[in-house]
Amino acid sequence: MTPRENFKKIVNHEEGDHVPIDLGSHVASIHQNTYRKLKAYLNDPDMKNEDKILDRMVQNVVPDEKLLQRYNIDFRWIFPHWVGVTDVSEEEYQDMWGIRWQYMQDAYMVNSSPLTHATIEDIERHPWPDPENPKLIEGLAERAKYLYKNTDYVLVGDAIKGGILTKALQIRGYEQMFADLVDDIPLAEALMDKLLEVYKGFYSAFLRAVGPYIDMIYFTDDIGGQNAMMISPTTFRTLVKPRIAELIDHIKSEADVKFLYHTCGTVAPVVDDIIDMGVDILNPIQTSAMGMDTDYLKEMYGDRICFHGGIDVQQMMPFSTPEEVRFDVAKRIHQLGRGGGYILATCHNMGSDIPPINVETMFKAAKELGRYPLDLDSVLSEADKKLPTEEELEARRHRKKVERRGRQKVLKGS
Repeated sequence: MTPRENFKKIVNHEEGDHVPIDLGSHVASIHQNTYRKLKAYLNDPDMKNEDKILDRMVQNVVPDEKLLQRYNIDFRWIFPHWVGVTDVSEEEYQDMWGIRWQYMQDAYMVNSSPLTHATIEDIERHPWPDPENPKLIEGLAERAKYLYKNTDYVLVGDAIKGGILTKALQIRGYEQMFADLVDDIPLAEALMDKLLEVYKGFYSAFLRAVGPYIDMIYFTDDIGGQNAMMISPTTFRTLVKPRIAELIDHIKSEADVKFLYHTCGTVAPVVDDIIDMGVDILNPIQTSAMGMDTDYLKEMYGDRICFHGGIDVQQMMPFSTPEEVRFDVAKRIHQLGRGGGYILATCHNMGSDIPPINVETMFKAAKELGRYPLDLDSVLSEADKKLPTEEELEARRHRKKVERRGRQKVLKGS
């Protein structure tokens, strides 16, 4: 069964040949520092792309084709180009929205937002990016057509940076936009409506180029935090949900694609709403966030939505032994993969604190353990006996923090 054939069964909640494995989107790739360490660990001088940045903000890379084949990745991603980026200084840049980003440690953070002091009238006067800019999609139709005709991979259109709420927070400023959602709802709605209009234009142009060839479209718009949603479920339902639903309807009217929705953090209170919006696949299932229990999610929603992700990069991948990584992969496949409906991937980018051996272990385990029909009982029962206690995990995290502080002091001294 080809990856494309297998994908169609999996997203229709059927068991195919194997649990699909993914790597390579702008929020599920590898940080360039980890990529260099992985390349050295694999001792493969032919593995390229350590300097080919996929997302400047998080400093991850476009994984080399050789690595994708090594890890049996079923997907190939079609990326819109970065346009309208201006370097302000060595450690600061401005993007096409007018947002300035400052380098901090190993990634970029919002430094200034152009509409912090804007009125409703100022929103329309802002120099919005041109969704029809041909540079955004230059060469993408040719690449998508080639991959469609010459490979059997599942083709995915990667997200146009940000989303309706996320971009509103960045362009207005987090503090001000959160305040607007309570105290100035007309301005918040005007800003989100403008963003909806711009995103519709972006996706129309993007899908004219790649729509005939791709199987899935990716959209990112964080609404969840570590221990609670960033906004209340009521605010989400009344202000954000209708606009994302309208965008999903627009995208699906432009191309026959599955819709993959990315939101970090806990979204347990609104999974029903996410399904109502027309989402086919939910990513990243951040298991370290409150309420994102994979067994519960599968039991409650597994017949109505598919899951993508589930492999934690906050705690599990950085602080676990290879044996524990293997167990976690088995656990997620067992809980989310039964009856189809699961695509295995990391919950976010693999950061600088993840050992290369754990990256290698994760993908090897995914290939070995993800064959249908699933047979994981022995792996799970054996690993259960070897799992560390919470005290042991906390000690590992503490050692890692001490080591990191030590490295930072050395770097500052040099």
